[in-house]
Amino acid sequence: MCELFLGTWKLISSENFDNYMKELGVGLATRKLGNLAKPSVIFSIKDDVITIKTESTFKNTEISFKLGEEFQETTADGRETKSTVTLANGSLSQVQQWDDKQTTIKRELVDGKMVVECTMNNITCTRVYERA
Repeated sequence: MCELFLGTWKLISSENFDNYMKELGVGLATRKLGNLAKPSVIFSIKDDVITIKTESTFKNTEISFKLGEEFQETTADGRETKSTVTLANGSLSQVQQWDDKQTTIKRELVDGKMVVECTMNNITCTRVYERA
């Protein structure tokens, strides 16, 4: 199922990202840069390890993980989190936990596009990517 995500995706729309970053505790300068970035996301799989690379003019990040196994992640905004990614009903759900806080990043394919919903508390941001 994860094979459907393989390849390169380019951001085409973003709603409520600034409010989501604010809820995460991201400072104003970093939010301004984050809002300007139009990242590409590259999914690859080797054996049972999934790698997600995010590349932009602002910052590049990379995570590698096995489904259902917790791993350490340093986010683009510098948070050190314990993250777990699971696959259910065709959606990849990533839960990041740090300092008694939690956010969820849900990736799913809808009409050939990758729709990413980022939620923390009552704030949800939706980012849409198309295949590059």
